[in-house]
Amino acid sequence: MTASTLDVPAPTGAVGEPVLEIENLSVDYGYVDDATHVLRDVSLTLHRGEVLGLAGESGCGKSTLAYAATRLLPPPGLITSGSVHFTDRDGRRTDVLRQSDAELRASRWRDTAIVFQGAMNSLNPVYRVGRQIADGILAHRPGMRRREAWDQAASLLEMVGINADRLRDFPHQLSGGMRQRVMIAMALALDPQVLIMDEPTTALDVVMQRQIVEEIADLRQRLGFSVVFITHDVSLLIEIADRIAIMYAGDIVEDAGAEEIYRRPRHPYSSALLHSFPPLRGERRELTGIPGAPPDMHRLPPGCPFAPRCAHAMDVCREVRPGLTATALGDRGAQEAARRVACHLHDPASAGAHGLPPDLSR
Repeated sequence: MTASTLDVPAPTGAVGEPVLEIENLSVDYGYVDDATHVLRDVSLTLHRGEVLGLAGESGCGKSTLAYAATRLLPPPGLITSGSVHFTDRDGRRTDVLRQSDAELRASRWRDTAIVFQGAMNSLNPVYRVGRQIADGILAHRPGMRRREAWDQAASLLEMVGINADRLRDFPHQLSGGMRQRVMIAMALALDPQVLIMDEPTTALDVVMQRQIVEEIADLRQRLGFSVVFITHDVSLLIEIADRIAIMYAGDIVEDAGAEEIYRRPRHPYSSALLHSFPPLRGERRELTGIPGAPPDMHRLPPGCPFAPRCAHAMDVCREVRPGLTATALGDRGAQEAARRVACHLHDPASAGAHGLPPDLSR
């Protein structure tokens, strides 16, 4: 099965060009004085052909960021500021937050598709999986005949490793991993340029997790779409992501290449996440976990929200909120220079006052 079977056009934009740009996005839950600021001026860029991992503890704002960027945020969520620009294959740039309802409906699943959290339970239990895929295709391509949509659904299932004979099965006749693959096939039905996957391996065993991750990586190589992969498991992202953004308390605290995050984490929170799971190779090391608990988003402390849990906190950390800037350590070439860290340990002024930042990779 090849991409041409599904009439998928080859990507024309060069790898590395921005395809989705989130700029200063802020989201509140609630209104006026009772509002809780769950995202605070978050900026993030997804490049064409890239797999961007988004990681952090539960409640840090990962799913909120994805749903706000696609205008799927349910009430009482409210986008208070920012922009989300999508660039198509022809170079046309559109602000998603300012699209009309008709434009937004047309762009969904064609430009950006989502595999939702708990996708295994997203299928309608009373309809066969083939009909559900075909109905989604026909909703966006009304001129297509149902037989053609059914044939495309069969090709999509085979593309994700499921025999086309299962088109007539009901969801309960499929395993959890197969239902997850059906949802991935449905998301790819209109050849989207961006695929957002919100905890796509939740509730799957480790063997099936690896199969799903390998399937996504293979499809990305063949079809050329970009991926935002949301999870709390950083070890999973090391396998698939080109770049990882770490979120904490509604902020991006570190944004760097996956290998750089793994080998040389610069933010204490990134290091703590990495030391919260056992290594599969190398020497054994003690699992330390992260002391304390995430802050109450309705009553965030002044300064850095991670300071109460951070072993490297300084006085300035408890008073001034750090911005997401280039690290003060610029001696490792272009990859190090490209990373951004929201930490006073890496602020040039703080680095000059307190010496070099500690080695957090140990």
